[in-house]
Amino acid sequence: MDVIDTVDWGGIPGPSDWYEPDRVATGLRVLAGATNLIQAAEAGSLLGCGGIVHDHSGAVFPAAAVAAPLLLDIAQQGHPAARDAALGLLEEALSFYPHAGYRRVATPYGPTVPICCDIAHHLRSRADFLIGQDQGRSLLADAAEHWRFEIREGVPDDDGTSVFGVLSGRLPGDAVHAAELHACGVGAELVEVAVEYPPAGVCSEACLRVDGRRPHELPVGAVVLPAKCGDGLP
Repeated sequence: MDVIDTVDWGGIPGPSDWYEPDRVATGLRVLAGATNLIQAAEAGSLLGCGGIVHDHSGAVFPAAAVAAPLLLDIAQQGHPAARDAALGLLEEALSFYPHAGYRRVATPYGPTVPICCDIAHHLRSRADFLIGQDQGRSLLADAAEHWRFEIREGVPDDDGTSVFGVLSGRLPGDAVHAAELHACGVGAELVEVAVEYPPAGVCSEACLRVDGRRPHELPVGAVVLPAKCGDGLP
């Protein structure tokens, strides 16, 4: 996996007393080449003790979001021991808490996306693979809590807007939810949303009501994420 060495892991921010970028590339290379439990455990120790997470303190670092697609590649292509280790690391990365000041990462759909939401997005992109693994199904269930809504169209409605788009994950329809709006290179603007029409069957199309925002403030392609995943984390 040559792509591992194309990433500047040292350039990814992280708390200096905890994040050890040299562990990431080494750990990923060892895991990609692992052919037994001992090698997979060695890689897990490198990645889990200051690489992408610090398992003793329950902390996750921004590098985890960058490593997520690489771990999924390893899980799909590698030895069963490497697969289990990769999925275990993804489970920790999704559930652990980031340090203050290191909660967000730059993504193609927003420059300040919560780490957990970006990891959940990567997991859902490999749903066809993960659904066939016990650990994978558990990961998808956890990822569903980090829902994502991509706006396709907005219609004015009293003092808010009804937006139509694609919902990924699980957004309960019986409450108003604090959310972040990521649009036009600007993120973390708080809005309140509620489900007007949930997805039907296997369809992922849904309609949300966004209070206090007009259609021009909710452009096509904007992404709405749960606010609790960002600044709500300790």
